[in-house]
Amino acid sequence: MAKARDIEGLHAEMPFAEAAAATVAVRADELFEHSANVLDTTDIERVHDMRVASRRLRAVLEIYAPCFPKDRFRPLLKEVKALADALGARRDPDVLLDRLREIEAVLPKAARPGIEAFAAPAREDQGRGNDVLAAALADAERTDLRGRLAALAASAVASPVAVLDGDGDAPGQPPGGAAA
Repeated sequence: MAKARDIEGLHAEMPFAEAAAATVAVRADELFEHSANVLDTTDIERVHDMRVASRRLRAVLEIYAPCFPKDRFRPLLKEVKALADALGARRDPDVLLDRLREIEAVLPKAARPGIEAFAAPAREDQGRGNDVLAAALADAERTDLRGRLAALAASAVASPVAVLDGDGDAPGQPPGGAAA
């Protein structure tokens, strides 16, 4: 599994909106960096890595949602979820086929036709999943999902939620908002 990249400059004192911009930008880049040859059914780790990257991106989008304009955020989150679903449609049969290969390797030769009875429909599912994924990738390219995610990251703004400290008050204010 591909390791998540560190977010350069991210630290605890960083304003929430700045952290949102930096984190979403890196996680979006990671998603598309894993898209190279993802439709190659002979290397199932590519799909796995891209799917993990999609889940990381979705998580940070949800965490930092208050920093983004809702009218731009909601459609992008929906598209990231749809891409993750397409990756899942391809990944599930990949895992089954990989496991069947492992089982086949330890079974006597006479049992191999039984494995093929399970593998043939899984390969069909893999092909359909690949078609779904190809369409999702083409849609992401056609709609410039990567560019729109970068623009969303750049649009991160401080929101009322983002500027509150841990006790629900503005930073530097005593609990309850009363002046000291």
